[in-house]
Amino acid sequence: MPSSASTPARSLSRRTATLIGFSAILLWSTLALTTSSTGAVPPFLLTALTFAIGGAVGLVTAVARGVGLGVLRQPWPVWLHGVGGLFGYHFFYFSALKLAPPAEAGLIAYLWPLLIVLMSAFLPGEGLRPAHIIGALMGLAGTVVLLGARAGGFGFAPEYVPGYLAAALCAVIWSVYSVASRRFASVPTEVVAGFCLATAALSALCHVLFEPSVWPAGAGEWLAVAALGIGPVGIAFYTWDIGMKRGDIRLLGVMSYAAPVLSTLLLVLAGFAALSWSLGLACALIVGGAAVATLPARR
Repeated sequence: MPSSASTPARSLSRRTATLIGFSAILLWSTLALTTSSTGAVPPFLLTALTFAIGGAVGLVTAVARGVGLGVLRQPWPVWLHGVGGLFGYHFFYFSALKLAPPAEAGLIAYLWPLLIVLMSAFLPGEGLRPAHIIGALMGLAGTVVLLGARAGGFGFAPEYVPGYLAAALCAVIWSVYSVASRRFASVPTEVVAGFCLATAALSALCHVLFEPSVWPAGAGEWLAVAALGIGPVGIAFYTWDIGMKRGDIRLLGVMSYAAPVLSTLLLVLAGFAALSWSLGLACALIVGGAAVATLPARR
């Protein structure tokens, strides 16, 4: 049987767990800015490096909290769920970017927040209301506006169907992983460290098979890799696990659409992008969608 969840995780209120889960979205919004500082490191190698760091951070934290490495002894369905979610998502995401234009692939892959909202209806005690669906669709519309304007429009073409399918698989895998985390609520979040290390090993294998070796050049790029591994690829997956297991899954699904907007805002502040009407409209749609989705809770 899985080890029981640690006392701090069990004692979290639903609202606190939701806020913790939202911190993952904030961290993921820094991905574009931080990744741009890692130079020409290929995707699978970057994934291997950052997940190795994220897994190491998790193990050190677990030992420091007195949890111990024995927490990694879990049944195979737990490992299939965790490693399949983390590695499966990244494998098909990078495959989609290679087989289809980034804008179209990114849009299809970013269907996962909407899928999370819809799939949450099948969980015990999680009713799905029209406000949640409307909020998720508003968030999706904001993402379409933002990505479409950035790419100069979308042009879905038959020759890119394999890439579109990979992006769709990517969205399905991440949404299933996220929602199914509620089914593994008794599994301690510290186990995510093992998922990260297994993902790092599989990504390293993919790097050897499919990519040239281009390592980070200089201290600056290594520092960016370390920042990715500690934050968006490390802490974020632990806090997302807490949010999915004990927070409001539907609200977190809607709020996930904030990530691309916040990411663009950070690029603007850093001087890598300019303010535009599409960014303002996307902000309005996503913030409005989140407001609509919270109506049932406020009532």
